[in-house]
Amino acid sequence: MKIAVASGKGGTGKSTVSVNLAYTLALKEKVVLADCDVEEPNLHLFFNAEETEKEVRVPLPAFDMEKCTLCGDCARFCNYGALIVGKEKLLFLKEMCHSCGGCRILCPASAVSETEVTIGRILTSKPTENLTLITGILNIGEIKAPEVIKDVKITAEKIPDSQITILDSPPGTACSMVETVDSIDFSILVAESTPFGMHDIKLAAEVVKERNIPACIVINRSDGQDGAIEKLSEEMGIPILMRIPFEKEIARIQGNGEILSAHSEKYRREFLDLFERIKENTGGTA
Repeated sequence: MKIAVASGKGGTGKSTVSVNLAYTLALKEKVVLADCDVEEPNLHLFFNAEETEKEVRVPLPAFDMEKCTLCGDCARFCNYGALIVGKEKLLFLKEMCHSCGGCRILCPASAVSETEVTIGRILTSKPTENLTLITGILNIGEIKAPEVIKDVKITAEKIPDSQITILDSPPGTACSMVETVDSIDFSILVAESTPFGMHDIKLAAEVVKERNIPACIVINRSDGQDGAIEKLSEEMGIPILMRIPFEKEIARIQGNGEILSAHSEKYRREFLDLFERIKENTGGTA
């Protein structure tokens, strides 16, 4: 089962839910925890384990200007505006390139070859016997976060014998979040009872609804005044399956880089109950 933990904005508690759910389930199951917030990953802060590293590389075109006739076929083909052909030169805007390879394939002068560039890294570690942590890191100055996220997900799929994969999504509803929730079985939407939180969780809910992904809401830092989120839950048909209270002790534990479920049998039971209810919403299988 693949579960993405998402929200409409940063700071709502995605990492809290992801880490505690993964830790709890890994007490009995083989679990992969994947940090897809590749621009600012943080799940590794909760664990201390030796990591292995591999590069994330993407293909880019290289142009032989001695062969190029400036015919413009490549620029007309490129839907992303990465190529501009003038009367005397060709401009390649690598930040706009989506690495499709179309310009190389159709160039009538065979002036385009392919090279590779490194845009990020994937770190893999094993914090516990049953838990594998995969962390995606986008290099500073790069913008192709979805490409790193794709590699994180591919790496997660290759972990042997894992029954459950939990994907910690980037905040927001842009292409990085959409890439994270692509081809998953269930989404946990983490919400907070603030005006910004309400506005943005609605956007996230619309994304998963549009993609026909079953989902639930977990309210973090609940102060007992969650009427607006309860109304949204009813309107969108997305059930609230868990509430994490706004308590100083929870903030202290998490703020120290420790895992709430490791300290509290109560929360181990609650996160296990959350997973059981998720299974009920997806046909009862992990």
